[in-house]
Amino acid sequence: MNIVLHQPEIPGNTGNIGRTCVATGTPLHLIEPLGFRLDEKSIRRAGMDYWKDLDVHRYMNFEEFQEQHPGAKIWMATTKAKRAYTEVRYGKDDYIMFGKESAGIPEEILVEHEESCIRIPMLPAIRSLNLSNSVAIVLYEALRQNGFAHMETEGELHRLQWL
Repeated sequence: MNIVLHQPEIPGNTGNIGRTCVATGTPLHLIEPLGFRLDEKSIRRAGMDYWKDLDVHRYMNFEEFQEQHPGAKIWMATTKAKRAYTEVRYGKDDYIMFGKESAGIPEEILVEHEESCIRIPMLPAIRSLNLSNSVAIVLYEALRQNGFAHMETEGELHRLQWL
């Protein structure tokens, strides 16, 4: 699985998403321009000490991303989509793309990929969810569909034992 952020604006969101990617073994792809510098304290604070372990890739624009990943299956998360993120089947090597916080994925990109647009259902009075929350919701559904491959699915207590 891969997460793609198209022109993210808020370093804290990208840091949180980076931490989620490290926790799930998911590469993060950043399409510029970014609304911050990657060396800012705020992005590292949000990603905590995990940022150094992140598999992160940068691209100058969406065209460069597409050139480097020809034939990739890209799911585009947008509030404008006609079907829910739970209605599709994610492959283990798919890409899930999210747009910038203020505007989402540009409509010029969306109209070229209508069949792969997905949405998170919500009440009509809400414009959108927080970007890092949206990434976590969709990514974990994709990982669930793929059996949480290579991930721990059971935990242990520290001081006591399960009955």
